[in-house]
Amino acid sequence: MWHLYQFPLCPFSRKVQLALGEKKIGYELVTLYPWDADERFRQLNPAGRVPVLHDPDKRITLMDSMAICEYLEETIDDRPLILGTARARAEVRRLVALFDESFYSDITAPLMYEKMRKRLVLRQSPDSRTLTAARRLLHEHLDYIDWLIDNRRWLAGSQLSLADFAAVAHLSVVDYLGDMDWTGHDSAHGWYRVMKSRPSFAPLLRQKMEGLPPPRNYADVNA
Repeated sequence: MWHLYQFPLCPFSRKVQLALGEKKIGYELVTLYPWDADERFRQLNPAGRVPVLHDPDKRITLMDSMAICEYLEETIDDRPLILGTARARAEVRRLVALFDESFYSDITAPLMYEKMRKRLVLRQSPDSRTLTAARRLLHEHLDYIDWLIDNRRWLAGSQLSLADFAAVAHLSVVDYLGDMDWTGHDSAHGWYRVMKSRPSFAPLLRQKMEGLPPPRNYADVNA
């Protein structure tokens, strides 16, 4: 049985959970906060970061969300998430990198630091200027998602792919933190509701960050 080391608001762990769910792979969650990583966990990943996917029986340890997802693609034939022609697969990987790098640095990371880490670990108040900047950049990224959905069936093209799950993993963290503003982004919002309604997303809606509850409508798949 796979053990997935993660914490509820890690967008990269969420992406791996969604991939595991889509591929119908069983796993157990192990909650691990990187700022409290002990020596036992660092033996699995010396960097002290999540996600880590570990099978103790097979002695397999995988780390880094994209490496994990690529491993799943190469070892599980059913329900591919990086699919299509070589050009189509390149587009999937491009968009995954866009959300895991640009979206994360612009929006997910600053919001998590200001609204999660400062509250739960540092016991400090968030910086309003940082929040305002992240929320402004959110609209710029949503504009691009609108364009993708207006011109394609799914983010990377005609088929559901890992690009959609990478994007929704980050957006769901923003949603949990209460910072989603869909004003003027009907296309992106409609796509998000479809993604939120998938069976693989249901476990994410049930997970809560201790000491940091989500907004009341977070678990509403129509919100």
